[in-house]
Amino acid sequence: MVFSSVTFLFFFLPAALGLYFCSGKHKNLLLLAASLLFYAWGEGIYLLVMLASITVNYGCGRLMFSFARNSEPSKMVLALAIVYNFSVLAFFKYSNFLVENLNHILQTIQLPEIQLNPVHLPIGISFFTFQAVSYLVDVYKGKVAPQKNLVNLGLYIALFPQLIAGPIVRYHDIAKALVSRRVDIDDFAQGVQRFIFGLSKKVLLANPLALVADKIFALPANELTTPLAWLGALCYTLQIYYDFSGYSDMAIGLGRMFGFRFLENFNYPYISKSIQEFWRRWHISLSSWLRDYLYIPLGGNRHGSLRTYCNLLTVFLICGLWHGASWTFICWGLYHGFFLILERTPLGALQQKLWSPLRYILTIFIVVLGWVLFRSDTLGNALQYTAIMLGAAEENNFQLLYLYINSKLIFELTMAVLFSAPLFQLSLHQKDRFMTAHLHNKGTSYYEIFFQCTRIGGLTLLTYFSVISLAAGAYNPFIYFRF
Repeated sequence: MVFSSVTFLFFFLPAALGLYFCSGKHKNLLLLAASLLFYAWGEGIYLLVMLASITVNYGCGRLMFSFARNSEPSKMVLALAIVYNFSVLAFFKYSNFLVENLNHILQTIQLPEIQLNPVHLPIGISFFTFQAVSYLVDVYKGKVAPQKNLVNLGLYIALFPQLIAGPIVRYHDIAKALVSRRVDIDDFAQGVQRFIFGLSKKVLLANPLALVADKIFALPANELTTPLAWLGALCYTLQIYYDFSGYSDMAIGLGRMFGFRFLENFNYPYISKSIQEFWRRWHISLSSWLRDYLYIPLGGNRHGSLRTYCNLLTVFLICGLWHGASWTFICWGLYHGFFLILERTPLGALQQKLWSPLRYILTIFIVVLGWVLFRSDTLGNALQYTAIMLGAAEENNFQLLYLYINSKLIFELTMAVLFSAPLFQLSLHQKDRFMTAHLHNKGTSYYEIFFQCTRIGGLTLLTYFSVISLAAGAYNPFIYFRF
């Protein structure tokens, strides 16, 4: 079950909200049950993997706390728990990839291949594994007390709003809310508004752009032209942003409806003027997790340039692997690591002196080429596609574009490009200034009524068109199955 589905919107969510607000003191138990049902709906027996994660990490957290802080027994429990979590993740996520590559080697030296039935990848396992590990590390370091209530810890790991697509939530950010929280009408209204924004980003922008991107990326190389390749890359660049940030918005909105305040996960990454800035704005919960639990423990930038470069490559190798078991993901991670290293050299200092629009264009160019690598099925396909983007097509003309471009796509691309910049926040800021200048503490004015009616009308239209699109069975891909 996904958020952008009729089943979730009209059956699961209303039922979960209704039962939640009628559950009295048992809100956490009800919400945990709803989260487990949400996960079991699509994953069935693999719910046991999550239940095992909850049980093991709960026990390890309590066990570590029973020993002296930073003692050898406590450290041993932490090490074993981390090995358990990542071993489970590695088995489900990387078994097929490892066996496939090992069989290539065995074929080369003419040895029998390893026979392995395809291993199913449980959705969201990367997200809840990282959450569990951060909880254990913070308990070990004494940053948080271990959760004594199994239901509460289970809710932290399995909470359905952010379970399958993030953001990665730190335990200390919601520890108080797990014990006690309340939702007033303003919180609920803000949550609904944020959810609608996220749903419309996913359904009205990401999905139609995905349709074009998928068609173009599926073309054989001899049918691609340079303009067509750029159109596909641009559509995918915008698709993955609106898909992922849309799901994050929906998760943040749902969390708000249930009394949780999740941190922001995207901050307009496509306005970045460097790759460093891009990673401060893109998938913030993942980049900050990798910084705090991998980069800094490895030494960060505290031991000279060479060590810093090795740490960056290691972190982004892991970042690539986290996204999926494929050489394209690994190379995508190393690709970003390479440019992060480059920005720490004298070339990076030179880049900082460039005219600001040129820095922006250069960063977007690097990011778009990276997304081609991320989107491609194989390294060979990625290299072919990139070469065609850079002018290596057999035939370069704009005629084939007319098979894909129409007034609807032009409108969707225009909206996607415009709203990838903080225009909405700027408009809200200007509205607040206008209201402050005209109200003068006189209470509700016609201006305020007008803006509220406009907001409600806009949300109603977004909801209507999103629901109509879903009801009509429009293209609605789910891109997180590989994560």
